[in-house]
Amino acid sequence: MAKILMKGNEAIAEGAIRAGCKAFFGYPITPQNEIPAYMAQHLPEHEGVFLQAESEVAAINMVYGAAGAGARVMTSSSSPGISLKAEGMSYIAGAELPCVIVNIVRCGPGLGGIHPAQGDYFQAVKGGGHGDYRLIVLTPGSVQEMADMAREAFYLAEKWNNPVMIMGDGILGQMMEPVEFANGPLPPVDKPWATTGAVGRPRNLINTLDIMPESFEKKNFALTEKYQRISEAEMQWEATNTEDADLVIAAYGIVARVAKTALQMARDRGLKVGLIRPKTVFPFPNPPFESAASRNIPLLVVELSAGQMVEDVRLAVNGRVPVHFQNRMGGMVPGPQEILDRILELMDQGGGQL
Repeated sequence: MAKILMKGNEAIAEGAIRAGCKAFFGYPITPQNEIPAYMAQHLPEHEGVFLQAESEVAAINMVYGAAGAGARVMTSSSSPGISLKAEGMSYIAGAELPCVIVNIVRCGPGLGGIHPAQGDYFQAVKGGGHGDYRLIVLTPGSVQEMADMAREAFYLAEKWNNPVMIMGDGILGQMMEPVEFANGPLPPVDKPWATTGAVGRPRNLINTLDIMPESFEKKNFALTEKYQRISEAEMQWEATNTEDADLVIAAYGIVARVAKTALQMARDRGLKVGLIRPKTVFPFPNPPFESAASRNIPLLVVELSAGQMVEDVRLAVNGRVPVHFQNRMGGMVPGPQEILDRILELMDQGGGQL
């Protein structure tokens, strides 16, 4: 299969179209504008509907409606825009509707800038809107994974009747790499709950309002149980050189790309360094971190934030090993040498072997 040179944003859009996405509702914001632009040009060629909404709030509610009607539907935005979509995301999760939401993260807080960041981790993983709900959150590390995860996101959304977020960053969205696509759309999924017109069947009602605490508690417990099943079934990660490591780096997205280069530089010096790259951050992949802790291997978490994923790493190891932290913020990205310097510092503190 021939590879195509594409931007990450374009790869997500093409991957979604090939997965069978039939509706896209969005609103422009940098650095994700190539996604709606690509959808506007190409989705109608595949009998799909593109609509630029008047706001992010309108867009997410259009997603709610299309998902309720059974369509494969997607929206995309960047950090401040995702904040505006948060209420609608909670409604969609509460209604148990499948859809795909893309966040190409920019730096903040506030309006911030268009440069890459990972400061939306809490927002994505802990539920950025109101109420007890969870998104399945995928974190690509390459343009190829941007394409692959677009397809996978629709699969997971329909498997669990739950919104799925692809959380990339400004670099992954803008960088260009060769990419290939899986052939054919995902198989159709039966959606007997969809509001497709009550002809020959009782009418369907999709609603998140319940004024009776007893029944709404049961609904919330059912959602919690579903999220637990997702946690057990859908964890994904990539482990590199962790079997013999004396120190393991934890990073996701573009930072994991940089960290992998730093890892190789450390290995070239004879230092046994490994890398754990979460590909899902909800569910968070606890097993590789628990394994590292059981072998008394300390961790170095590298993030483009004030320290967000590091909290989940610390929870995973439960105090059994040190969890060190290194970060850049405001759109700055560490280089491989910067991470290597931190590795050397930690190795020196541990007498060459932590």
